[in-house]
Amino acid sequence: MRRAGRPALSPPGQQVLDPYERQLRTAEDLTAATIRNYLSDLRHFAAWYESRGSLGREEALAFCPEAITTPTITDYRAYLQQTLRLKPNSVNRALISLKRYFAWLLRTGHLKYDPAKVVKLVGEEVLAPRHLDDQEEQRLLAAVTEAGSLRDRAIVVLLLHTGLRVRELCTLTRAHVRLGKRSGTIWVLGKGNKYREIPLNATARAALLAYDPSLTTPLGRSDAPLSLGEETHPAYGARIRLPGAEVCRTGTRAQCESPCASSPLRLPYGSIRPAPSTRATDGTRFAEHDDALCASEHA
Repeated sequence: MRRAGRPALSPPGQQVLDPYERQLRTAEDLTAATIRNYLSDLRHFAAWYESRGSLGREEALAFCPEAITTPTITDYRAYLQQTLRLKPNSVNRALISLKRYFAWLLRTGHLKYDPAKVVKLVGEEVLAPRHLDDQEEQRLLAAVTEAGSLRDRAIVVLLLHTGLRVRELCTLTRAHVRLGKRSGTIWVLGKGNKYREIPLNATARAALLAYDPSLTTPLGRSDAPLSLGEETHPAYGARIRLPGAEVCRTGTRAQCESPCASSPLRLPYGSIRPAPSTRATDGTRFAEHDDALCASEHA
C-alpha cells in the first residue's frame, strides 16, 4: 500500500509546518528534491496524527508538536510497517525526517524535549545488489541496438560502463566529456555536490562518438547539453526515454525495462550500473570498484 500523494491537513496544522518549510528553503543548503521529501514525510505524519486523534471526537484534532510523545512516533512507525507495509528504507526516511524536524524545534526553543531522539530506525538484512550477468547485458545491448537509435545505445552503454546516475547522465554537457584518440573521461558533480572523474573505456568512447562525432573537436566541447535524457521536473527527478520503455528516477523508485519485446528484462535501476567487477578502460575487469557505484541510488 502506498501513501496518499498529498494528504489533507487542517489549517492550524499547516500553519505549524510553515515556519519549518521557510527554514528549509531559505536557511539550509538542500536540493529541491530533498526539501520536497522532508516536507512530504512531515505532512504525512501530521495528517496521520490528525486523522487518528479525531476518531470519536466531534471536533477535528489539529496537529500540535507539543502533544507529540515518543510512543506517538513509535505508533506511526508501526503504522508505516504493518498497515502500509512500507519497506525499511521508506520507513527510515520518514523517521529521519521527523527526527530532523523535532531536533529543529528543540534547537529553536519551541519544545523542551525531543520525542523523536530515542526512536530507533528499522533494521534490515543487507543483501548483495542485483546486477546484470554477461548474458543479460548482451541481450539488453542487442535489443537497444536493434530497436533504438545511436542516442539510445549511448545511454545504455554509458550506464553500464560508467556508473552514472540518471540525473547525472541527463545533465551532461559537451564540456563534461573529454575524448582523446585512445582515452577519455567524463567529469560530473554528483550527490552532495561531489566532483569525480570517470574513465571511459573503448566501448563507451565508441558509443559516444557514434552518437556525436563532434565531441572530439574544440567546437564540440561547449556547455550545450548532450541531450541524452530529459529533466521531468527539477524537484522530482530525471527520466531517460528509450523505445517502448524508460529508465526513470522518481523519488526513491527507479526501474529499467528493456527497449523491445525480444529482450524481456525487467530490472531495478541499480542493476544497470557497474557490478563490483566492472569494466576497466582497456575492456578488462577491475578487481574492486567503488561500492557507491554498485548500489541503487537513494533520494
